Amino acid sequence: MTTTTTLPNIAKGEGTNPLKGLLAYGQSPWMDYVRRDLLTSGQLKKYIDNDGLRGMTSNPAIFEKAVTGSNLYADILNSPEAKKLDANGVFEKIAFRDIQDACDIFRPVYEETKQRDGYVSIEVSPFLGYDTKATIDEARRLWKGVNRPNVMVKIPGTPEGLPAIRQCLEEGLNINITLLFAQSAYEKVAEAYLAALEARAAKGQDISHIASVASFFVSRIDTLIDGIIDEKLKAGADASQKALLESLRGKVAIANARLTYKKYQELFGGPRWKALAAKGAQTQRLLWASTSTKNPKYRDVLYVEELIGADTVDTIPPATFDAFRDHGRLRPSLTENVEGASKTMADLAKAGISMKEVTDKLLVDGVKLFSDAFKTLLDAVGKTAGARA
Repeated sequence: MTTTTTLPNIAKGEGTNPLKGLLAYGQSPWMDYVRRDLLTSGQLKKYIDNDGLRGMTSNPAIFEKAVTGSNLYADILNSPEAKKLDANGVFEKIAFRDIQDACDIFRPVYEETKQRDGYVSIEVSPFLGYDTKATIDEARRLWKGVNRPNVMVKIPGTPEGLPAIRQCLEEGLNINITLLFAQSAYEKVAEAYLAALEARAAKGQDISHIASVASFFVSRIDTLIDGIIDEKLKAGADASQKALLESLRGKVAIANARLTYKKYQELFGGPRWKALAAKGAQTQRLLWASTSTKNPKYRDVLYVEELIGADTVDTIPPATFDAFRDHGRLRPSLTENVEGASKTMADLAKAGISMKEVTDKLLVDGVKLFSDAFKTLLDAVGKTAGARA
C-alpha cells in the first residue's frame, strides 16, 4: 500500500482566519476526514487551535480511503488478534481506536462549549440502512464500544432509519442523522428529535446532555440537477425554456438549504421547543455535508460561503477546508434572499424537474455509495489481515 495522501497544511501568516471567522457567525466548522496520522502527529490539535475546528465526521468512504490508501493501520491489520477476527471485527478495532483518540483530542472543546461542540461521528453499517432493528442494535453497540460522551452515532435518514433515530435519542445517545436531501425528510427528523426529548423529560430523565445534528447534503443536489438540465437541453428547448433551465445551474442546493434553515428556525423557535429548552435541551443543529464543489466552473468554496448562519455546522473536506482558510469570504449568507430561494424551487418545478424524484434518487444512491465503499473496505481489510471474509 502507498501513502500518497497528504494531510492539508496549516496556513501561515497574519490576519483573520476565515475558518475561525465562521465561529463569529455562530457556525461551527467540522472536518469530514479521519486518518491515523492526523490524530497522532498533533495536526488535529493544530486545526483546533489555529482554525477553530470544532468537530469531525467519518463515514465508510473516508475510512476506506484511509485504510486502503496507507499503511497507517498495519499494526492492527498484521496483529495476531486480527487473524482471529472477521473483516468487520478488524475494521471496528481500527475505527474504535481512531474515533476514541479523536474524541479525546476534542474533549476540551466539548467541555469548553458546554457539550455543544467537540463531537466525532462514527456511522452504523450502511448495509443496515433499511433495517430498523439492526440499526438500533448496531448504534447501541457502537455507542458502548467507543465509550466517549462526545461521540455521535450516524444513522441514515431513510424511512426505516427514522424510528431507529427516535429510539436511540430517547435512550440518550448522541445521533448524527446523515444522508438528508429533502426538506420533508428533515422535518420528520426534527420531529423525531423533539419527540424523543419530550419522552425523556416526561420520565424525569436528563435531556441537557443529548446532542444531535441533521446532516443535510448539499453539492450532490446540484450535481444531479445540473445533469438533468444538460439532458433537457440536449433534447431540445425553446429560448425561454433554455433560459429557465440555465438559470437553475448551481442554485438549487443552496436554495433548498436556505429554506430548510427557515424551517429549522420555525421548529426551534416555538413554544414546544421553548418548553424543552427550559429543561436544558439544546437544538438539533443543521449540518451542511457534501460541501466540496464538484463542478470546476463553480467557486471552490461555494457551499461554505453561501451557507453561513447561526446554530449550524459545516463539515468540510480537507481540500475545501484549506481553500476556505486561504480565500473564504464571510457574511451571514444563510438568511439572504429566502424569497429568491422559494422562487428557485418554483422555477425548478416549472422547468419540469421534480425535487422529490431528485431527493429520492439521491438517498438511494447515497446508501449504495456508502455500502459499496464499506464492501471495498471490508474486502481490503479481510485480504490484508488474513481475516475470515
